[in-house]
Amino acid sequence: MTVRVERDGAGGVAVVTLDREGRHNAIDLATADELAALWQEFRHDEDVRAVVLTGAGTAAFCTGIDRDVSVPQPASPYSVDDPLLAVGPKANDLWKPVVAAVNGMACGGAFYLLGESEFIVASSSATFFDPHTTYGMVSAYEAVYMAQRMPFGEVARMSLMGTAERLSALRAYEIGLVSELVEPGELAAAALRSARTLAGFPTAAVQGTVRALWSAKQASLRRALDQAPALIALGNLPPAEQAALFTGRRAAPEPRVR
Repeated sequence: MTVRVERDGAGGVAVVTLDREGRHNAIDLATADELAALWQEFRHDEDVRAVVLTGAGTAAFCTGIDRDVSVPQPASPYSVDDPLLAVGPKANDLWKPVVAAVNGMACGGAFYLLGESEFIVASSSATFFDPHTTYGMVSAYEAVYMAQRMPFGEVARMSLMGTAERLSALRAYEIGLVSELVEPGELAAAALRSARTLAGFPTAAVQGTVRALWSAKQASLRRALDQAPALIALGNLPPAEQAALFTGRRAAPEPRVR
């Protein structure tokens, strides 16, 4: 298992931990399947009324898709097979609130998960960045999700600057991506405190409020995501060229943290 689940039956909270610390909690195909199945399971579990989503260790919350994953793509420029499309709670019709607890790096495909969380609590050591353009890839789904949560100029800068810059936890808090900033040792307790509060309210009212909040932006989100497959197919470098850029990353200068 690559996803660890701890249930607090009395408190009504499930803590979901991406458990691939040695791979910076990157998502492989097994992890993607486990996440989708877990969100669907929570829909029917009345003892789970709120969720905390985090990553194992302190180096990373999640670094997106595992670079060793191979997903054959159709020849058509109008479609892309993306294993991350179903890793989030909303993609699986779960409307119980999800609090993301971010420790260390959150980048690339991590934004599929952060984009479908209600709010983010972050350690002061967290950083956010989107490596796509550095390695010849279009940031489409990730940029769209973050455009729903960040000022346009900030998400444009993060999406375009690739690995040259990292958004600090403090800056993420200042622009509203992060709703609560805590010291590293306080992250789990802070996220649990919010989740337990949410779980203590009548769950039908909480879920209805989550659904209402998402309905406010879902129409524009859906239209934007519909454009993503063609943009990725047309703009991505061939996989071999992406891999060559990734292999050469160690020669790049240290990223600026702002």
